[in-house]
Amino acid sequence: MSQRSSAWKRIKRHWQFYLLILVPMVLLVTFHYVPMYGASVAFKEYNIIKGIAGSPWIGLKYFDYFFKGPYFWQILKNTILISLYQLLVGFPIPIIFALALNEVRSAFFKKWVQLVTYAPHFISTVIVVSMMSLLLGPQIGIVNNLLADLGLDRINFMGEASYFKSLYVWSGVWQGTGFSAIIYLAALSGIDPTLYEAARIDGASRWKKIIHIDIPGIIPTIIILLILSIGGIMSVGFEKVYLMQNSMNADSSEIIATYVYKVGLLNSNVSFATAVGLFNSVVNLILLVSVNAIARKVSQTSLW
Repeated sequence: MSQRSSAWKRIKRHWQFYLLILVPMVLLVTFHYVPMYGASVAFKEYNIIKGIAGSPWIGLKYFDYFFKGPYFWQILKNTILISLYQLLVGFPIPIIFALALNEVRSAFFKKWVQLVTYAPHFISTVIVVSMMSLLLGPQIGIVNNLLADLGLDRINFMGEASYFKSLYVWSGVWQGTGFSAIIYLAALSGIDPTLYEAARIDGASRWKKIIHIDIPGIIPTIIILLILSIGGIMSVGFEKVYLMQNSMNADSSEIIATYVYKVGLLNSNVSFATAVGLFNSVVNLILLVSVNAIARKVSQTSLW
C-alpha cells in the first residue's frame, strides 16, 4: 500500500511530465496496438456486415491459398531480388556520398551540392515515374532519340522485364541518396575534432583519415540503419512499382504488394489481403530480430 501511495505522490509531483508522455502513448496505442486486432481477419472469412467479431473462423485457408498459388514463388522472388538489389546498391552510396561531401572544404560548393542532391527527395513518385517515361519512352524518349541519332535501335526500357529492377533501384538512388546522407553527415559532425588534429600532426592523408576516423566514427549509425533496412526487406514500395508496371514487364515487376492489391483489395477479399500482409510483417519481424541479435553479438551495437 505504501508503494502505491509513493507512486501516486510521484505522479502528482511530476504530473506535467506524465501529461507529456500521455499524448504519445495514446497515439501509440491507438494507431499501432489497437489495429493489431484487425490481424485476426487473416484467420476469418471476413464479412463487412457481420464485422470482425461476427465473421466465422477459417484458420489458415488464405495462407494456404497464397502459398500454393501459381504466382507465389515468382512474386516472392521478385520482392526479395528487388529488395536485395536496393539494399546492395542504395545502402552504401549515401555513405560514400556523405564521406565525400564531408571532405569538401568550400562551404558554398558544399551547400550547392547538398541543395541539388536533396531536392529529388521531395519530388513525388508520380512525377519521378513520369520523368522516366519521358526520358526512356520508345518513341519520344530523349534517350531513344539519342540512340536513333547514333544509328542504334530504339529500346523499350519501360516495357522490358530485364530492365525493370535496375530502373526501379537506380531511380531510387538518384531520388534518395542526398536525403539519406543527412544522418551520416550528422554522425560525422559528432566525431571528436581532436582525432583529426592528432591525425594531421601524424601526417595522415585524407584517405587515411576517412579509413581510420570517419568510418569507425559512423559504424554504429551504419549498423542501426542496416538493421532497419534488412528488417523491411519484404516491404518494397507499392506506389512506384505499380506506376512502373505494365503487362510487358509483369514477370519482373509483380511483387507481393501489387499482387495483394490486385487479388485481395480489388476483389474485396479483405481476409486474403490481411493474410499476406501478416505474412510480410512476420518475415520482416524475424529478419529484424535475427539481424539485431547478430549485430549485438558481433559489434556490440544494436537497436535493443
